[in-house]
This record gives sequence, C-alpha cells and structure tokens, in this order.
Amino acid sequence: MQYILASQSPRRKELLARVVADFQTVPADIDETPYPSEQPIDYVQRMAIQKAATILKDYPESIVIGSDTSVVCQNQILGKPQDKNDAKSMLEMLSGQTHEVYTAVSIQSKDKVVNFISKAAVTFYPLTEEEIAQYLLDDEYKDKAGAYAVQGLASKFIQSIEGDYYAIVGLPVGTLYQTLKQF
Repeated sequence: MQYILASQSPRRKELLARVVADFQTVPADIDETPYPSEQPIDYVQRMAIQKAATILKDYPESIVIGSDTSVVCQNQILGKPQDKNDAKSMLEMLSGQTHEVYTAVSIQSKDKVVNFISKAAVTFYPLTEEEIAQYLLDDEYKDKAGAYAVQGLASKFIQSIEGDYYAIVGLPVGTLYQTLKQF
C-alpha cells in the first residue's frame, strides 16, 4: 500500500519519515478559511479531513494522511502570519501567555477513515519588543502557525510545554504510528 502525505510541510515530511519508510507528498489545494464562529478544534479537524479526502480522490489505492495545526490564544486562531507585522502581533499576543496547539490528523483509505486530534499547551516567557524584533529578522516565522517554530529559534521563548511536543511541530508521531497499525 502506498502512503501519501497531503502536505508540503518539510517538518511533517521529516516526522512522517520516522513512522513510514516510503511515502510521497502531494499537497492538497483547499480553501483554508475558517467558517464564521467555527471553533478552533473543529477547524483543524475539518482541514485535516479535507486535505486527506482531496488527495484520496486522485489516489484511491493509497493511504492518505492529512494534517493541520492551529495555535489558539485567547480563543483566537493564530494561523500562518500574512506578513512581518502580523507575526509581530501574534508574538505580542503569545508573550507571557499559555496557549493551545491543536494538530488534527485524518488517515484515509478507500475502506477506512480514522481521525484524531492531539493537543498541547505552550507557555511563553514574557517577550520584549527587542526580542520579538530580533526574532523577526530571521524567516523562521514564515509559514508557521502562530509565527513560531517550537524546534527552532523560538525555543528560547518557551517556558513550558504540556502535551505532545510533536503535535506542536506538526505531526504527533507516536499517535500516528499507533493509528497506522489499524490500516
């Protein structure tokens, strides 16, 4: 059986390689706009399901893995920043706060669908304007939910993590491995 990761994320690709030796990546082209008043947990689940379902249509003999990660602070979804100013606003919001990170995964084949969500709570130290400005000199914030990479330069801002570290990176490796045994 062929495995397909419905993502172009280098982090997800790296993490899936720890679980599945041979797979290909095919990014799903879907509308990622949240519905009005959609809850964050519902949003990430819908995105993961849509990504996998979209790719499964073109590869019906495969096992497709769709995933989506959202950072939620003060009940607001912090997606990928649109620009540096957006990233600055996100980091200011995260500064000194605890926020949630949800990663939803949808594993789909023609015979079976399994969905799950992993959650983690991340607490940032208070950040100065200078620290934020310095961080934004690097491109790490781009294409990252919440404008930070837990495994990158932003790791120095993190006071504590409760939950699955790999859910924050973008793919909960242990849960994914156990779930794939069902296929």
